Amino acid sequence: MEEDMDEGQTQKGCLECCIKCLGGIPYPSLIATILLYAGVALFCGCGHEALSGTVTILQNYFEVVRSPVDALDVFTMIDIIKYVIYGIASAFFVYGILLMVEGFFTSGAIKDLYGDFKITTCGRCVSAWFIMLTYIFMLAWLGVTAFTSVPVFIYFNIWTICQNTTVLEGATLCLDPRQYGVVPIAEAKTVCAGSEKFYKMCDSNELDMTFHLFICALSGAGIAVLAMIHYLMVLSANWAYVKDACRMQKYEDIKSKEEQELHDIHSTRSKERLNAYT
Repeated sequence: MEEDMDEGQTQKGCLECCIKCLGGIPYPSLIATILLYAGVALFCGCGHEALSGTVTILQNYFEVVRSPVDALDVFTMIDIIKYVIYGIASAFFVYGILLMVEGFFTSGAIKDLYGDFKITTCGRCVSAWFIMLTYIFMLAWLGVTAFTSVPVFIYFNIWTICQNTTVLEGATLCLDPRQYGVVPIAEAKTVCAGSEKFYKMCDSNELDMTFHLFICALSGAGIAVLAMIHYLMVLSANWAYVKDACRMQKYEDIKSKEEQELHDIHSTRSKERLNAYT
């Protein structure tokens, strides 16, 4: 009987501990972190593969070759963008962890778990710094979203032309990469509707896959923007909590100091009265 009671108390204690741990999780920061990781993963993964597909299309159907000299051609720019994608993935993985940790330390549930904590000037500066940095990153992701919409628009035009090849019979419509600055003006790398290269490109999997990968990358950038906005709301709420807690902390310090002074005065008077009687 006693063993059953001990086992029941142990299970109850584990359940209460789990409930406290779950209550200590900053769920808004967790949701924002999941959104950020999902958006960054979608943008970086799909963007990287879409750039690789773009290289294949340029080499196979437009016959664009890589410059033998170390010049800034389209392939070099694509390689640079790929390295930028690697940096974005690494940087925002670390930044998501930092924001999650900041959410834990500014959560009111942590105060209930571990008691009162002292809010320092450094802590308030860190919260303000995260708000400013997240706002800058939100603007940066807006720029990335606008930049990613350009290849989506280009591939949408090419894909639309390929889907309407029967309507374009007899039309002299050509795709010229010089219009987008992909190749120098002196190089003519056009692919016209009705040619063999045009039909091969339209029937290939590279065009359809690359187009949809760029759409997924654009969606990932949009999700990252939503994550940054969510983080701004969370950080602003945490900042308000930290500010109120700081004021409450000052009030408690002043109150405890006054109570200590009153206690000291009362003790002094009691000693004086005791000395007077003796």
